[in-house]
Amino acid sequence: MGEILLEVKNLKKYFHVAAGTLHAVDDVSFTIEEGRTLGIVGESGCGKTTLGRTILRLIEPTSGEICFNGKDLRKLNKSEMRYMRREMQIIFQDPYSSLNPRKTIAETIEEPILLAGLIPDSDKRFMRVLELMGTVGLAQRLINTYPHELDGGRRQRVGIARALAMNPKFIVCDEPVSSLDVSIQAQILNLMKTIQRDMGITYLFITHDLSVVNHFSDDIAVMYLGQLVEKAPSETLFQKPLHPYTEALLSAIPVARIHNRHERILLKGELTSPINPEPVCRFAERCNQCMDICTKEDPPLIEARPNHFVACHLHKPMGS
Repeated sequence: MGEILLEVKNLKKYFHVAAGTLHAVDDVSFTIEEGRTLGIVGESGCGKTTLGRTILRLIEPTSGEICFNGKDLRKLNKSEMRYMRREMQIIFQDPYSSLNPRKTIAETIEEPILLAGLIPDSDKRFMRVLELMGTVGLAQRLINTYPHELDGGRRQRVGIARALAMNPKFIVCDEPVSSLDVSIQAQILNLMKTIQRDMGITYLFITHDLSVVNHFSDDIAVMYLGQLVEKAPSETLFQKPLHPYTEALLSAIPVARIHNRHERILLKGELTSPINPEPVCRFAERCNQCMDICTKEDPPLIEARPNHFVACHLHKPMGS
């Protein structure tokens, strides 16, 4: 095992709304080793993006610990956190709205370098911008273009270059290819893999596309209504899922086979409200394997198999 770069312990983010308290992220714990990718998957509204932004303290957590490179981020003041953000960056989901339409590509990539005061000399800054454009596959002739002059793939490359400008150790990738064509998705994912291999960057990769996360991630964590319900190495999760929700998600992946097609698991029932949730299994009303205990107790996340964690009453901890 490699060194742990990020450790999240019992992280919670609640929002107070008119109807009560919305549990957007509820008691989430995991670790990511240096140079590896953890994929976070789940339905829209399950708390994936909130989790990523809370880890970076773009949204302040309600409680819990966020330990990055041995430092508890929640204990850092504004100036310390500003310095720490050199090592922690984010690639946003929408390459259209995440770039300033009034700034050229060069100005966009240069901006974080300027704000951090990393390279005072303007000529050296310009050379650094050219270097970053080369890294992400942007032609130098585009340096003075504006975002509206670029297609989605090039815009996302600009977003990646901006994230790399600070030489970060860790990047939150918030559905970075979901708004792109399939062929462009493959180009961007391969680019990010190459950058990870060359620079040793650690990724938290947020997506709702299971085929994408399988291709890109070393480990996968499945979220449901603010909670982690399963976490395992990518290959293990796809071959032997333990949670009924994970099984249903995997059954929905399109397969290009006429014969021996797997049976689709259809989820019935309504989503449980994340506002003032009862201390029971939140998936119980949609689960075809629901037991009496599921409507009475919230299952903890336990290690059911080596390095395979699940929150389900169908499984017991290892050795029990």
